[in-house]
Amino acid sequence: MASSLRDVAQRAGVSVRTVSNVVNDAPYVSPATRARVQSALEELDYRPNLAARTLRQGRSGLLGLVVPEIDSPYFAELAGLVADAAERSGATLVVDQTRGDADRERRLLSGPSGQFVDGLLLSPWALSPAEVAGRRQGVPLVLLGERYDPSVDHVGVDNVAAARTATAHLIALGRRRVAALGLQPHLVNSTALQRVTGYRQALAAAGRPAEPQLEVPVERLHRVDGARAMRHLLALPDPPDAVFCFTDELALGAMRVAWERGVRVPDDLALVGFDDVEDGRWSRPSLSTVSPDKATLAEVAVARLLARVGGSDEPALSTTTPHALLVRESSA
Repeated sequence: MASSLRDVAQRAGVSVRTVSNVVNDAPYVSPATRARVQSALEELDYRPNLAARTLRQGRSGLLGLVVPEIDSPYFAELAGLVADAAERSGATLVVDQTRGDADRERRLLSGPSGQFVDGLLLSPWALSPAEVAGRRQGVPLVLLGERYDPSVDHVGVDNVAAARTATAHLIALGRRRVAALGLQPHLVNSTALQRVTGYRQALAAAGRPAEPQLEVPVERLHRVDGARAMRHLLALPDPPDAVFCFTDELALGAMRVAWERGVRVPDDLALVGFDDVEDGRWSRPSLSTVSPDKATLAEVAVARLLARVGGSDEPALSTTTPHALLVRESSA
């Protein structure tokens, strides 16, 4: 059976109230007594009753993070950074995924998770901004990513500017036909729309028209989708000599197909991805990419959410975190 506060009190030779003060980090316990109680807590492997603590304090000490895909390299890295930021702030992170399913997003936003976490970080793919704002039911909420509703705090990168920079880099290399790989017209999520907007802006700034046949949609953002899209591009009568991929996973799949077809990267085809995932740093050739400052995004998002949990009632904020273009071998 799990040890109770009374068991710890008997082991340490103190009152139950004193043990409770130590567990809740109350300041009025002498260092010697605190050390004795802490030793007893460790010896008995005491675990606090979170349900009771929530009822007593009105808080669980838990923050929720809901992302589309835990197994996505980008979201996996981001989840780790958010967990680190939460731990530094004395909170514990609970992570779940939606797979981009609208019903699951609704359930995680307004269902059981919202009943035991103090606040929620959410990266939505399927729900509209209005529905997200309407379903939060009083749980402090911070949105991650690109979609922003004025009534909800938001932290993300400037996708338009980042895509514009990546595309301008490919144009500056002297590439004649620059394609965009990763449009998702079937999703409410505006990530792809913002990135194609930046792509088109860079083309326009260089005096080049946008060519619909060079803007390739995908179902998902995985390697297999990038591979399928690259096969389509290489089958065009006049294939591109540069591709801006909306994620690194898409770029890695595209680069594999280029290798299979004997298309040399970067000699025949320059590639730039987005996200700066670890695989791209170790691929051959290494992948040029837009690198969002994920550590800053995590820190800012957790700090903002904890401010809301603590009762901040200032107007909702939209925070843009930095990004950088990392030029590696795929577009050297």
